[in-house]
Amino acid sequence: MIKGALVDFGGTIDTDGIHWMQMFSMAYRSCGLPVDGLREAYIYAERYLGRNAVIGPDFTFRETLRRKIHLQLEYMHINAAPEAILDFCYSYVVRNIGTVSAPALQMLSERIPLVIVSNFYGNMRTVLREFGIDRFFKDVIESSVVGVRKPDSEIFTLGVKSLGLPAGETVAIGDSPDKDMIPAATAGCRTVWLSGAGWADGAVCAADYTIHSLAELPGMKLTSDSPRNNL
Repeated sequence: MIKGALVDFGGTIDTDGIHWMQMFSMAYRSCGLPVDGLREAYIYAERYLGRNAVIGPDFTFRETLRRKIHLQLEYMHINAAPEAILDFCYSYVVRNIGTVSAPALQMLSERIPLVIVSNFYGNMRTVLREFGIDRFFKDVIESSVVGVRKPDSEIFTLGVKSLGLPAGETVAIGDSPDKDMIPAATAGCRTVWLSGAGWADGAVCAADYTIHSLAELPGMKLTSDSPRNNL
């Protein structure tokens, strides 16, 4: 049987399968703002934050989002305050974690130990506390802290080591075929793909399991020798 899980945060725990490019697009449209150039602005902001120590370890998720949106608006030359976009996104995350992710993680953590494996900015522990879900995780493997970034499979190997289990007895749960599923499988883990509104339409993934919401996790029978896509 599967004895431990590695769980992604961005696009998985926070939005239940909605890629942040899609989330920002919904927010901009809701606020009556143009989305032309948003994809390029999204990439710019992500790369900027990855290269520059802008996010402090005590930054909340809300403040992290504020910095991202500010960079996006600046890149797109849109003279607008980020608050309406921020409120749209943050309220969605709060609602999703409270009603979907937290209940699922609590039930799963009662069965097996969980470790976060995420590309993030050094404030992941602060963010987990912010949403009251830090108690579900044995450890946090965060790219900017360990110096390894997805899609490098080594970050999943570090997660496996933190669990103290053989890779074949762990499962990686995430929303990205390229950044989660492929490197996790390379590290020897079983894989659960959270299929949703991804970066690109029509994405396919040869994961061991496919789900459409984290709410499905507690009812799954995870085994280390299951056939692919066996729910």
